[in-house]
Amino acid sequence: QVQPVESGGGLVQAGGSLRLSCVASTRTFSTYTMGWFRQAPGKEREFVAAFSWRGGRILYADSVKGRFTISRDNAKNTVYLQMNSLNSEDTAVYYCVADSAYSGTSAGEYDYWGQGTQVTVSS
Repeated sequence: QVQPVESGGGLVQAGGSLRLSCVASTRTFSTYTMGWFRQAPGKEREFVAAFSWRGGRILYADSVKGRFTISRDNAKNTVYLQMNSLNSEDTAVYYCVADSAYSGTSAGEYDYWGQGTQVTVSS
């Protein structure tokens, strides 16, 4: 079992930055694909970014490319999401996800989900 735990959410003004962190409790963190999804009020959950353990493949949603950066520190069992140039469209609950497979952009590919952390961008 892997239990991702997110932190770092909060309230930020438009144009500002936040960094989310996620610690996953597993001895084999380096062999997991780690990622982030988000869900805004009244909208479906959507893919944000993922960092595969194999080959270091990184994926981003088009809506965040150039503004968000995903990174991971295997020694700390932690994945990060640096979010810059935030706007109101980024307001959502952000979920950290993990999977032992070579997972992509579909929510169904990820077996393990965190509880979520709220990010609110004020205009």
